[in-house]
Order: sequence, then C-alpha cells, then structure tokens
Amino acid sequence: MESLLTKCDEHSKPGLAAFQGPPDPVPSTPRAPRSPLRWVGLVAGPTLALAAWAWLPASYVGVEGVEVPFTPAGRLALALMLWMGTWWLTEAVDVAVTALLPLVFLPLTGARTLQEVAAPYAHPLIFLFAGGFLMALSMQRWGLDRRIALLTLRVVGTRPASLVGGFMLATAVLSACVSNTATTAMMLPIALSILHLVVGEGAAAASGRPEHRRLATCLMLAIAYAASIGGLATLIGSPTNGIFAGNADEHFGDSIGFLEWLGVGLPVAAVMLPATWWYLTRVAFRVGREPIEGSAETVRASLAGMGPVRAGEWTTLAVFLLAALGWMTRPLLERLVPGLSDAGIAVAAGLALFALPVGPGRAGFALDWPILRKLPVGILVLFGGGLSLALTVHATGVADFLGSRAAATGELPPLATVLAITAAMIFLTELTSNTATAATMLPILASLAPALGLHPYELMVPATLGASCAFMMPVATPPNAIVFSSGYVTVPQMCRAGFALNLVAIAVVTGATFPVVRWVLGAG
Repeated sequence: MESLLTKCDEHSKPGLAAFQGPPDPVPSTPRAPRSPLRWVGLVAGPTLALAAWAWLPASYVGVEGVEVPFTPAGRLALALMLWMGTWWLTEAVDVAVTALLPLVFLPLTGARTLQEVAAPYAHPLIFLFAGGFLMALSMQRWGLDRRIALLTLRVVGTRPASLVGGFMLATAVLSACVSNTATTAMMLPIALSILHLVVGEGAAAASGRPEHRRLATCLMLAIAYAASIGGLATLIGSPTNGIFAGNADEHFGDSIGFLEWLGVGLPVAAVMLPATWWYLTRVAFRVGREPIEGSAETVRASLAGMGPVRAGEWTTLAVFLLAALGWMTRPLLERLVPGLSDAGIAVAAGLALFALPVGPGRAGFALDWPILRKLPVGILVLFGGGLSLALTVHATGVADFLGSRAAATGELPPLATVLAITAAMIFLTELTSNTATAATMLPILASLAPALGLHPYELMVPATLGASCAFMMPVATPPNAIVFSSGYVTVPQMCRAGFALNLVAIAVVTGATFPVVRWVLGAG
C-alpha cells in the first residue's frame, strides 16, 4: 500500500492535462519517505521469523489426537511466512521485493530446492496476467478505453443519476479488463470536464450550490467504487483474483480459469454495482433529477476530438474480443485443440498485438517493444512469490500445523465464520495492500478451513472478494486516492459513504459465498 502522498502525487494533475492518457503503470515518482510503521515492519519481519523458529515446537498433537512431528522445513516455512506477511502488510520494502525472499532463504536452509521454489514464478497464471496487461496497454495506447467510456456516456443521458450510472457502468466494464488505477485515471478527466460546467474547478465546489456539490462528490466516489467493483468480475480484473486461482491450483490442483471465475465474480459485481449506484444517488447524496446543461455537448465534443476510429483501435478490439471468446469457450475448444489454456490464449493475444500491422513504418504495429517498459513486472513477481509461499506451506506441513491450532480453538457456525473473514478482509485492506494481504492470508485460510468444518474455498472466496471491497479510506485503493486528489471529496465524506458500502459488501459477499462455491466451483 503506497502512502496517500505518493498515490496523489502520481496523479496530482487530474484536470484537462489528464486527457493525454492514463499514467504509466510503473510509477516514476520517488516513493515517500519511510513512515515509522515501515521502519518498525523492516525490523519486526526478521525478528518475528527468528522468534518463531526458536519457539515453534518440534511436534504437535494433530487433528486426530496423534503426535505429529513438525519438521525443520515446516518451522522455517512458517517463520518465513511471518516475515513476508509482516513486510507485505507494513510495506517495509516494495511488495515485489518481499516476494523474492523464498528464492533466497528456502534453498539456503535446505527446506526446498531452488527449482521447487522458483517454479511458481513461472506459473501459467502469471502469463495469463501478462497477456491481459499487454491488451490493456494496447487499449490505452490507442485510446480505445476512452472511446468506450465516452460512447457509454453518450448513451446513458445527462440526468444526474443517469450520468452517475453511466460513469459507473463504463468504469466497471473497463476495470474488468484494464487495471483499476488506469481506468480511474482515464475516467477522472472526463468527469471533471462535465463538473467544471456545473460547479467550477477544484475547491470552488465548496462555494457552489448544494445540489452541485452533492453531484460532484457523488460522481467522484462512484468512479472510484465502480473501478474496484468491476475488478471483481473477471480473473484478470484484480490481482487478488489471480492469487486465489494460483492457490487453488497449488493447494488442490484445481484449474480456475477465466470462465470459472466469471461465475464467481460477475454475480457479486452485478449486485454490488447497482446497489452502490442506488445508495450514492438516492441515500448518501440525493442528486437532482434535472438534466445537466452542457454535459451532452462535452461528451460529443470529446468524441469528435478523438476523430474516426483508428486501425490500432480496431485491431486491439478484435484481438481482445477473440481472446475473450477463447476464454469463454475454452472447455469446448480443448476437445479440438488439446493443451489449450487461458494463459496460452492470453499470450497469443499479446503476441498478435506485436505482429499485426496498423500503419506504415517500424512503429506501425498495435504494440512495440518500448511499450513493454510499462508492463507492471512487480505485480507478476508478487504473484510468483505468493504462489511459491503457498506451495511451500502445503508441502512442508505448515498447513496441517495451522489446521490443528484452529481445531483447538473450537468452531463457529459456518455463516458466522464466513461473515467474520469477509469483514476482517474488507476492513484490514482499508489500511493495507489488498494484493499483499490476499497473498498472505489465502494460504493460511486454505489450511484453517478443514479444521473449522468448511471447504477451503468457503473461506478463500470471500477473502478474495472482500480484499477488493475497501471503500472507506483514501489510502485503501489507488482509485480512492485518485478521486480524493480531485478536491471534490473530503475524508469524512468518503468514510461515511464507504462505511455503509463496506457493510453492503460484507452482506453481498457472505450471501454469495456458499452458492458460488458449491454450484459454480463444484465444492462443498
């Protein structure tokens, strides 16, 4: 989790200058100075690891009541989990750097070989996300994402509630395919250009008419929340979704593909999005019902300024649609093409963008090599580290040890357990990175669930979905930080609206968990 200063600094000019396109996914802005919490975490990580190594027992009583040896490799793996979890949750160092710890310490101590530790860093899911990132970069390069957003807004109309709904729909759809940070940064200037017609710029909103101030705040929060909600829908929509799929593969050998996750995340997003729209426009801010004068002209002018659809946009759209079709029909296509995978489809789509010409000259392709500098490699390394840790936890007996400790604490009713896990993840990620928190918690939950009388997915799915539903704090997610930097939202406003939506998310995710796990994932 970056500090609010860093997040807002990266997007400190969200006005008309932001029409030039979303920011580089790899920030070039120097990080803010280390906070006291990060210094504490830097020391606490290895300290806790050493303490755990010294104090963990050489044996324990298992679930069946039999003495079970706890091997040195298992004790080391649990100690390393504490170290990585501490560094991830406090961001003592960059989260991707923390993800490299297994490559150093597990082979060095003999807990696992280097080949065993390194293999998850090339997991198929990493290539699935890499292909998705390439398609997102092509969308951003050619402005296809912005054109889709403007076309959506032209369709929904100019009444305040409809306008907010249109922004939310466009943001959610794009966020299911493109990073929520880039989506928010792209949608913000479009919203600002409309708000400037009504309430003026930045702090001028404070002296405007009450209904205009409410609309400005409502629209800003709607964009941020829709970006987070849209990421729930698809496997590539949020890194946490990929972390769940990787853990499912490493722990249980289950292949959670694009289509399977669509059945998990899309229903939750489909409920959360209209519920959020209704709450923001009807309860929290009560926006007016009269059309906004000049907004339709602004959208039309923006579309006209983009000119006709370029070859790069057509090519990117065609490649993306073909990839999406391949993901959705892969179970059928595998009968004709054995070995076909979601990752293979994603990489093929990325390769196609480098090979398909869109104009003359060396730069006349949908993507070229210099664009790759924007590929978020840190996220891919974080995936690898999280998956390597998950595999180690399962292979060294840590899972059995944690399960025995959970069984000793007694059992809550299943619904109460899921409710508690969901609430804990949502409120924890208000202050911590959702990706790092998911990477830390999912292996632990996979181990605890059987001892609590639950299928592992009945804890892992709500934790994964809950990690993307932090709506209260500007520091909770990059979308929250970006819209906070606009000057139209105060911290108390975000906290009040976000707290209510956190409660809605807890109810929706908890209510969806059991049917999703049992009917869609075939577990239970």
